[in-house]
Amino acid sequence: MPDRPRYMISVAAELVGMHPQTLRMYESRGLVRPARTPGGTRLYCDNDLDRLRTIQKLTTELGLNLAGVEHVIRLEDEVQKLQARMDRLANELRDEIRSVHKTYRREVVVYRAPEQSAPRN
Repeated sequence: MPDRPRYMISVAAELVGMHPQTLRMYESRGLVRPARTPGGTRLYCDNDLDRLRTIQKLTTELGLNLAGVEHVIRLEDEVQKLQARMDRLANELRDEIRSVHKTYRREVVVYRAPEQSAPRN
């Protein structure tokens, strides 16, 4: 379950190779949103770790600043939402097509032309 919160900030920071303060800063910028325990402890899930690795790649390998990272992350989130919506609509469309095809099968009647006999003289 990639969205199950399980890593405290120190563990998450170690897993992605960042300082815990960096994770706090990314959270304050809205780049990552860890879950919270009732006592307020941050808990990161595997999806959060993937996002942190993406941020790290964008900043170190591609040289983006945090404003650029925010823009890329926002666009990626929008693409994921649109993809989910498109998948949902495609499923609805497939269901509707199946429903229409079922009505065709009930309404189709095989037509056979009457046999024609040879003309009489």
